[in-house]
Amino acid sequence: MAKRDYYEVLGIKRTASETEIKRAYRQMAVQYHPDKNPGDAAAEEKFKECAEAYAVLSDPQKRSQYDRFGHAGMGGGGFDAGFSNIEDIFDLFGFGDMFGSRGRTRSTVKRGSDLRYDLEITLEEAANGKDEKLSIPRLEKCETCEGSGAEPGTSPEACITCRGRGQTQFQQGFFSVMRTCPNCRGTGSIIRTPCKDCRGQGRVEKEKTLEIKVPAGVETGSRLRVSGEGEAGMNGGPSGDLFVVVHVKEHEIFERQGANLYSAVPITFAQAALGAEIKVKTLDGEEDLKIPAGTQTGTVFRIKSQGMPALGGRGRGDLFVAVTLITPKSLTKEQRKLLEQLAEIEDTDFNDASFMEKVRNIFG
Repeated sequence: MAKRDYYEVLGIKRTASETEIKRAYRQMAVQYHPDKNPGDAAAEEKFKECAEAYAVLSDPQKRSQYDRFGHAGMGGGGFDAGFSNIEDIFDLFGFGDMFGSRGRTRSTVKRGSDLRYDLEITLEEAANGKDEKLSIPRLEKCETCEGSGAEPGTSPEACITCRGRGQTQFQQGFFSVMRTCPNCRGTGSIIRTPCKDCRGQGRVEKEKTLEIKVPAGVETGSRLRVSGEGEAGMNGGPSGDLFVVVHVKEHEIFERQGANLYSAVPITFAQAALGAEIKVKTLDGEEDLKIPAGTQTGTVFRIKSQGMPALGGRGRGDLFVAVTLITPKSLTKEQRKLLEQLAEIEDTDFNDASFMEKVRNIFG
């Protein structure tokens, strides 16, 4: 069956604000909540449908994608939040405090935060790759208390208010409502004697030096993920990840477009008219470039495989060189004399073979 429009599901306009979206969802969540409609499979499906719509429309990026492409933009015809049951929806949208009749114990295990590091490198380093040492300030597990937050020799005690569950329960109208325990703030435990080093937090701020490998071919905006090198988790939770965001500096000679490089080199009138072989700079040194006779200013030449390597080692781009005819600002007496001789024959047909012969004689 085709999915309904998410705005239609929540009964809101496409111009609805974040507040209006949240209000509409809460109203419908209450209306179709399984505790209010026990055994009603249709109500539960509507509740899931509302949750799916809210998951997309409450996220600015997902909402923008949906507004442009509809369900097709959500990947495979719709958004999949990965709900295995109705309990997952409560956890995802933070309605544990509102719908808590099932009385589940709240887990205090928490994954550590991801970290971002901005790394600036040169174009040459981006082309060749490099090993980089980074100093990362982050929260690590306190070694003194081993992350418990309690002074060595002591341990956290179960909260007597919520009996270690992290939530307290009371009846409100149709619902048995769960609230975050005000005594332990949802952790389920109380630390009577906090660790002196971490002050009961279980984590301390430290700086760690990491060595990462920047692969050849990276460009500005490339993200390198270093698993497990973010901040330490809490209560035995896993560490977050470190994301290194690459920024490639602008180069004084080359402009990059994907895997290709572009540059410009000046040539003289004589070189353009008579042809020449010149040296052009590449990322690896210098390369010979043959300029055919009669080359016009702005002509672009391609030097194969002298661009940037493709990320992942799949070939290499090309170098495109545009030649620009330069006009000298000052002339020696000899140069002026030669140009005056050239001026005398400029009324000759430029396509005439004898004209080019005369030019060669002048500059020869």
